[in-house]
Amino acid sequence: MNKKGHVLNAILLAIGLGYVLQPSGDVETFRTIAELFVPIVLGALFPDVDTAFGKHRKTLHNLLVLGVVLAYPIYFGNLQFVWIGVATHYLLDVVGSKRGIALFYPLSSTEYGLPVGVTTSSKWADTFTVVITLGELAALTVVQFYLVDLNTGTPRAMVATAIASLPV
Repeated sequence: MNKKGHVLNAILLAIGLGYVLQPSGDVETFRTIAELFVPIVLGALFPDVDTAFGKHRKTLHNLLVLGVVLAYPIYFGNLQFVWIGVATHYLLDVVGSKRGIALFYPLSSTEYGLPVGVTTSSKWADTFTVVITLGELAALTVVQFYLVDLNTGTPRAMVATAIASLPV
């Protein structure tokens, strides 16, 4: 995907997730969309900073970087929604493009992708982006309502019960 595709994905995710988190459609919904907009868009653009240094689709397109971004809200208490932008950037590059990304870099430079992607110049690139975004929103909706409250990070009852039953 190109920058346009990543920004389109991030904007649609911020709007859709705003309605998932605050479905009332009132001022709170729009406040939530505004709160999500900048972190998700920044997260969606962040991996492509590696075009200025390092190796593109390797240096900042791997699971180690995603782990660091995921740890920020847990360890530092900030950047709560940036991880969504980064994770969906990776997903678009793996599913929506022909090339893929080096998920295990620096351990391996092998790029992983699915054979269904399109080139960034394809007339179908925006359509692929929207379809993938709808799938991401469906997955985030399942996470929000059944697994973890995305606002607070609190596990839902089913997950909390499963965690409590783990042998320690």
